[in-house]
Amino acid sequence: MAVYAIVFGIGLCLAFAPFLFKDVRAAEVAARICIFIVLVASYDLLIGYTGIVSFAHTMFFGLGAYGAAIALKAWGPGWDAILIGGGAGVLAALVLAVLIGLLSLRVKAIFFAMVTLAAASVMLVLASQLSDITGGEDGFTYQAPRLFSPAFKLFEDADGKVLRLFEVPLNGKVAAYYFVFLSSFVLFLVMMRIVASPMGTVLQAIRENEMRAEAIGYKVVAYRTAIFCIAAVIAALIGVVRAVWLKYTGPEVALSFHIMIDILLMVVIGGMGTIIGAVIGVVVMSLAQFYLKDLMQVAADATSGFPLLPDLLNPDRWLLWLGVLFILLVYFFPAGIAGTLMKKGSVR
Repeated sequence: MAVYAIVFGIGLCLAFAPFLFKDVRAAEVAARICIFIVLVASYDLLIGYTGIVSFAHTMFFGLGAYGAAIALKAWGPGWDAILIGGGAGVLAALVLAVLIGLLSLRVKAIFFAMVTLAAASVMLVLASQLSDITGGEDGFTYQAPRLFSPAFKLFEDADGKVLRLFEVPLNGKVAAYYFVFLSSFVLFLVMMRIVASPMGTVLQAIRENEMRAEAIGYKVVAYRTAIFCIAAVIAALIGVVRAVWLKYTGPEVALSFHIMIDILLMVVIGGMGTIIGAVIGVVVMSLAQFYLKDLMQVAADATSGFPLLPDLLNPDRWLLWLGVLFILLVYFFPAGIAGTLMKKGSVR
């Protein structure tokens, strides 16, 4: 119950984020958390529920983002560009997932992981070199629909001024955030439904003992290919959402291996095979990435009169302390935060 209470509390904070956290940085962090919850949960469908190790998840994420971004730049800030361009990106992700799944999921885990790593590397190189289309390594900017412009007034008073709720103007910025939040929420509910369905049970059976699942009549390759395609489509869809929110797309924000590493860390921290662990893992990792340096600066200033401590707490060493934090989390929560708490709750 503690895990669900934590997740519910996080959900409430995200639902009212524009009114609780009013600075620009906090809004960006909240939107990024929403997007990465879906991205990490969709990866958990693979590694946590089915035992599939893939390094191509950012490739599918990037295809959705680039599809929407290229169309928005070429056709202007319209919903038709998002639907057609984003749809093309999602379709491309689905086709690639089918090809990779059918050709590679019959091999052992390490070989499949290498195939997905090669595919992701090729996509990253293409995005960097096809500069006329993708903007190369620098990426490119574009405009989102007018509804998401900060100058757009969702509600006006009698004098034509934008209405405010808790001193927050109800403008396009709020609309853009709730586009991200609601899209992420719907996709997360879809994944929750998948793991609660009979298909989710079969996926766990495949993860635990693939040969036994095959022996009792389940077509393992078909199920593995299906979940691989579902995860790819969800990653591409949330990539479209990311492109609309960020109004910029480039290799570093859509296809980078740093994103893949973050996804893996978030899955491990939250707890593999739990789905809701993605919520906790993403929040812990994101807050550490964005606010650990600030916290270390405060600690360094507070301990300025002590030897060594200010140097150890120098904000430039934040990656060192992030690593220490990760080690401690793995040590005290070997099944991830959600997984460990759920196991303790079931024992009681």
